[in-house]
Amino acid sequence: MATTSPSSNGVAATTPQRRAMTVPDFISAKARSIRLTMLTAYDYTMARLLDNAGVDAILVGDSLGMVMQGEPHSLKVTLEEVIYHTKLVARGVRSSLIVADLPFMSYQLSPQQALESSGRLIKEGGAHAVKLEGGVRSVPAVEAIVTADIPVMGHIGLTPQSLHRLGGFRVQRDAAKLLDDAVAIERAGAFALVVECVPADLAEQIRTSVKIPTIGIGAGAGCDGQVLVTHDMLGLFTDLRPRFVKQFANVGSSITTAVEEYCREVRAGQFPGAEHSFRS
Repeated sequence: MATTSPSSNGVAATTPQRRAMTVPDFISAKARSIRLTMLTAYDYTMARLLDNAGVDAILVGDSLGMVMQGEPHSLKVTLEEVIYHTKLVARGVRSSLIVADLPFMSYQLSPQQALESSGRLIKEGGAHAVKLEGGVRSVPAVEAIVTADIPVMGHIGLTPQSLHRLGGFRVQRDAAKLLDDAVAIERAGAFALVVECVPADLAEQIRTSVKIPTIGIGAGAGCDGQVLVTHDMLGLFTDLRPRFVKQFANVGSSITTAVEEYCREVRAGQFPGAEHSFRS
């Protein structure tokens, strides 16, 4: 499939459509030493931009509770909200793998609840896979979900839904526990594993202990791929600034400047001009 766009001489140019990323592609990337990229999106416009830019996977994360809803954490996000935002993202994606978060208390009650919640994210939301937090304790949930052929991405290390038990957003250093968690989640059937806020050398040990790709966030460069919250890396969200985030652009500042200019021109009677108006 191909898309068209205007070239420098005004003639439409044909751009090949990027091949869609699948779960088998994601898994095989590790053996092929291909670094995987993942970013978050919660609406059509951002998803379209990320997809066009070539990101491998888009995470509809429960981080929406913070960057979209203004909450101090993700614990209040509901399954219905993640389904809604996943629908928006799915409309904007042509090639990226869509992974939707299972929010707090949408999978912890029982394996059956985990399966039902995951099924809704796939069937109603349009996700290609789901993500859940926890290691050994989440094995029954992962096993139940994969029995329905729903791909599962695990998440160990700093698990934001465990915020109160962990005492905040803290680096996790218990090597024995993290290694056990990683192996357990792989054996349960997960196709990939997010590793968050773990020392780089320990993250490297985790990577070599499993055959599935590890996706790092605050876990150094040794993982098989990386994920960031898009609002963080674009400078759109500044309420919390994790040390592991690199700001690749300051879009927030650009928006503020543009809005200030708009307000100035409207108040001065400069906008709209004749070129922005219609004639009878």
